[in-house]
Amino acid sequence: MLDLTAQQTRQWIDCEQLYATYRDTTRELATRFAGAMSWKTVKDRTYLYRKTGDTWKSLGPEDDRTREAHAAFHQGRDALRVRREMLDQRLREMAPVNRAMRLGRVPVLSARIIRRLDRERLLGGGLKIVGTHALYAYEAMGAVQFGEEAMTTMDIDILYDARVSLKMVGTMQADGLIGLLQGLDKSFRASAPGSFRAVNNAGYMVDLITPAARFATVPRSQARIGERDDDLAAVEIAGLAWLENVPVIERITIDEQGFPLLLIVPDPRAFLCHKLWVAGRNDREVMKQRRDRHQAHTLAEMLATRLPGMRFDDPVLTAVPAAVLAPGADLVASFAGGSGEGWDE
Repeated sequence: MLDLTAQQTRQWIDCEQLYATYRDTTRELATRFAGAMSWKTVKDRTYLYRKTGDTWKSLGPEDDRTREAHAAFHQGRDALRVRREMLDQRLREMAPVNRAMRLGRVPVLSARIIRRLDRERLLGGGLKIVGTHALYAYEAMGAVQFGEEAMTTMDIDILYDARVSLKMVGTMQADGLIGLLQGLDKSFRASAPGSFRAVNNAGYMVDLITPAARFATVPRSQARIGERDDDLAAVEIAGLAWLENVPVIERITIDEQGFPLLLIVPDPRAFLCHKLWVAGRNDREVMKQRRDRHQAHTLAEMLATRLPGMRFDDPVLTAVPAAVLAPGADLVASFAGGSGEGWDE
């Protein structure tokens, strides 16, 4: 684990702030200035109409009020478009510098998928990133870079919050997650009918996962984002409820080409405890157990030495069972030189 240098930190902060402004500007264009606004003549009278989606709605006949609304809409939209273009150009100028300073971390395809989820309001609106890719957000929290042995992966895990209505997670119901992925890479296909996994021609995998039902006897309908028959159906996995029920962390990070993206991930303490719990399962493959433990130890060292204020007696972690929380607290304490006591005082 390496600390970012002062120069890297300055560049990161500049990129982070710039992208936050770019993202806010893009979202405002997509919401406040979505659709169109124009004049239409109906029976010799002129009316102002606003288009939202496929629907046109009259805002009233032409008068001082509607003329002012028309001017404000177009002037505001044009100003934001100019601003976004300038921010986009600045981000493009920063990208090669980010690469040269070795700040680019997230695989390019992963970054494209995450940005699309964010754009469609799915990220943080029912979906969050878990698994190895969450570590990129934790690196940003601690201003460090983890070793490649902890980060190497050819898949991305997307956690679907089964408590969120499908109608609430975004605008992708028609095409679903598989449609979103195919919009980025046409070779993506579900690995089998009704599968939780999509795979492209390069072997890159996208897994849609969800917490196992609390009561196994209660049937749960398949968790899908879209209505397509070939859309991914989330697979239920034990222990994910702990990651679902803790606060999320939002961090801007940088992909291998030098462009930023937003990651929304579970609290790192819950992630650490979950990794230790998974590594201790007898049904876990040995190689995966080793990676789980390595990731847990890497994250524990960072929490102990870079983020010591993130205590394990924090009330926000009550969703994590004490028996699962304790080993994580003890591991972090071992890196801090403590006894591990006091996590549940």
